[in-house]
Amino acid sequence: MEKVYVKNIGISGIEPPKDSCNDKKCVWHGKIRIHGRIFKGKVIEAKHKHVLVEFYRYVYIPKYERYEVRRTRIKAHNPPCINAKEGDTVLIGETRPLSKTIHFVVIQKLPSVTGAIVEKDSEGLKQ
Repeated sequence: MEKVYVKNIGISGIEPPKDSCNDKKCVWHGKIRIHGRIFKGKVIEAKHKHVLVEFYRYVYIPKYERYEVRRTRIKAHNPPCINAKEGDTVLIGETRPLSKTIHFVVIQKLPSVTGAIVEKDSEGLKQ
């Protein structure tokens, strides 16, 4: 079996993908460095080599003394070794501009969390 070279991206707690690729824009196997911000979000659109990641954030409005939910959508490069699909939860990191609109790259596909299915009936909630 051939040994695959994987870079240390400098973020602890993140394991490299099991697959390998020869993509120059891959964080693990290419020449791209991660610097700046790191976000966790859900993939809402997956095209050939890029994904659209969406996440929500809370902003405090002092006038009304309440919080507002805002949505952020970021385009990110999707390396073939990670291959994120629609509905996956991913970790994306900021990098140098890869194209006109893509400045982030997918670092890791996070395991999906499925909780207990809660059904509401006439008597109340049951699990």
